[in-house]
Amino acid sequence: MNPLVMAASTAITLALVSYTIGVFGEARAGSLQKKHLILFWIGLACDTTGTTIMASIARSSHGAGSPLHAITGALAIVLMLFHAVWATFVLLRGDEKSREGFHKLSVGVWLIWLVPYCVGLLVGIPAVHLSDTVTLVVSVLIPAAIAVALRMRGGDRA
Repeated sequence: MNPLVMAASTAITLALVSYTIGVFGEARAGSLQKKHLILFWIGLACDTTGTTIMASIARSSHGAGSPLHAITGALAIVLMLFHAVWATFVLLRGDEKSREGFHKLSVGVWLIWLVPYCVGLLVGIPAVHLSDTVTLVVSVLIPAAIAVALRMRGGDRA
């Protein structure tokens, strides 16, 4: 495997891990805490690093690859940035009610963020040759199934 692809994949997977721990740790704690905020920012940094490396790879191959991957990757960064900034605002404001309800936004953003993650995963598997449409449909169905499972498991709490 290309070392740059490996570095990018590792960074984006670290984003998934830190973001997931932050989101579900926050939900389990029942309130947004500083450690969750740190994990959100780490997730954003890792995702931005991985996406930047992937963009560099795409430029060096003269844009070969899926435009869906590029678009959803950029969307993921914007979404994570919004989430981290809003979490910072909520934590600094110190309103306990806002901190306790923040997990609803976090789980929603995490589920939406999984779509670009799944797109990148499917596009990055050489043996899988899916059209952009099929890739997008599968990438939406995976988080949708997770959302249904979370809902069935515990109401609005993750």
